[in-house]
Amino acid sequence: MTTATATPDTGTSNPGATDPAANTAAETTVLTTEGTGATPPAAQTQDAVKGDEGKAAGDEQNAGDKGAKGDEPVVPEKYEFTMPDGVELDGKAADEFSAIAKELKLSQADAQRIADVATKMQQKQAETHVATVKGWAEQCKTDKDFGGDNLEENMSVARKAIDTFGSPELKALLNSSGMGNHPEVVRFAFKAGKAISEDTFVRSGSRAPTPENESLEKRLYPTMN
Repeated sequence: MTTATATPDTGTSNPGATDPAANTAAETTVLTTEGTGATPPAAQTQDAVKGDEGKAAGDEQNAGDKGAKGDEPVVPEKYEFTMPDGVELDGKAADEFSAIAKELKLSQADAQRIADVATKMQQKQAETHVATVKGWAEQCKTDKDFGGDNLEENMSVARKAIDTFGSPELKALLNSSGMGNHPEVVRFAFKAGKAISEDTFVRSGSRAPTPENESLEKRLYPTMN
């Protein structure tokens, strides 16, 4: 009896057969591009070109609309600023601000609005400083070392020290800054005045009485305007 021998299939006997591994790779490729929603490279390029074209067309349309509506600010050749009564415009500061405003392409109205805000801030700072100086003067009136009932006489002692050792520039600085009202400055002058020889001390009775409402600066620096 003849026995049939099975011949192993090597995959070369059927040229038309499909390799399972190739099928798996093909399916994987399809899943990668279609199953995940990814766009093939060629389609991506076409979409990018269309997107750029659409964006360019949109930018042109927006630019046309802005020009038609007149939304671009009108930058003046020279800015003119209006200041509140009693406020003097600093020429150098105005020139610097104008240069910045022109660089930012601000309209006259927008530049004026910013200038108004800056002016209000400066006025607030000035008011705060005045209140601070007045507060120093009130502290001097009640100071335990030189204030109280002997304030006028003690101010003469402090004035003697300022007149003896202070230069005109120092007097002007103390007067303009308001620091002449600071209790510690007055205290220093008072102690320096007391250290001066009594032989050269000029008492308060040698000058006309000082009005009670006269500022502390006038009491310390009577020759200053």
